[in-house]
Amino acid sequence: MSENSKTKPWSERILKNYAVQTIFKKIFIIWVVVTLSFLIVRGLPGNPVEIMVLNLMDSQGISEDEARTRAASLLRLDLDAPLYVQYFDFLGNLVQGDLGESYVLARGKPVTEIVFQRLPWTLFSVGTSLLISFTVGMFLGMLAAYRRGSMLDQVLTNLSAMIGAVPNTLWAIILVLLLGVVWKIMPLNLMRGSLSPGIKPGFTLEFFVDLFKHWAVPGTVYVLTTLGGWMLAMRSSTVSVLGDDYVTVARARGLPDFRIITAYVGRNASLPLVTALAISIGFLLGGSTVIEFIFVYQGVGLLMSQAITKRDYPVMQGILLVTTITVIISTAIADLLYGWLDPRIRTSGGENAE
Repeated sequence: MSENSKTKPWSERILKNYAVQTIFKKIFIIWVVVTLSFLIVRGLPGNPVEIMVLNLMDSQGISEDEARTRAASLLRLDLDAPLYVQYFDFLGNLVQGDLGESYVLARGKPVTEIVFQRLPWTLFSVGTSLLISFTVGMFLGMLAAYRRGSMLDQVLTNLSAMIGAVPNTLWAIILVLLLGVVWKIMPLNLMRGSLSPGIKPGFTLEFFVDLFKHWAVPGTVYVLTTLGGWMLAMRSSTVSVLGDDYVTVARARGLPDFRIITAYVGRNASLPLVTALAISIGFLLGGSTVIEFIFVYQGVGLLMSQAITKRDYPVMQGILLVTTITVIISTAIADLLYGWLDPRIRTSGGENAE
């Protein structure tokens, strides 16, 4: 840090801090998403709020006034108030963790409770699969790059491209047919749901064994659909790093290949993939809807498809907000980790710029 930066006011130094800037940016993005979510629910064709009122009238046989009162209670809003008043009431309830109540899937049950009961299942299935595909993809990508031009490189590159070209829905169908019908390796009942009947969550061996059995096939689908992308990205990044001067110097010093790959190449080649890893969580959370529907896996993806089918707008809005905020927080962590791994990012962001 230079002498000029030391004399700057503490407030200016804080505002130019890379971590502080990152946090403020993510808070702004969360506010934008929350605002869009509020407007979308009220701006979709057919007016979802009015559809909710009509559904309540039909399902419960109540008057329009009673249905509007019930809808206002479920959404935690005064539907007759001006839009800006509804918006600030919505923000106030959101800050308190109040996302309203479900009126179809679990009538009268808080949306926050419903979503957070399902979220751990999706985070487990997506997170475990992503960790496996990311780790294996990085290893294979570095191996292909270090042996670039060889038969191994061609096989791995072509194989990753072929695997990544198959949609996740097709992979799901193929695995169900092969593992459950043709080869009969996996019983079909283990491809449905997240736990077997009678198994209760807890820190028991029986629970964890059954948990991984039900995760195996949908988890394999997640791994197959993301592995090729990680491998190709890591190969490209590693090839670029291998041409840098410090790698040439390391080789000239006679350092062993394993030392060069792990200490010099691996860390720098993986930097561009750190942020991509966090972003991929968002894509997988969104893409989990189809996979969880196919395997009836009790996560937020299946909950979203059920909410869309039943037009349970409080649940739909709650899932959108919770998953989006989860992704934004994960990208914030990735940005901070990226800045820690590469000090040049912090410098360019304003910290110690002087």
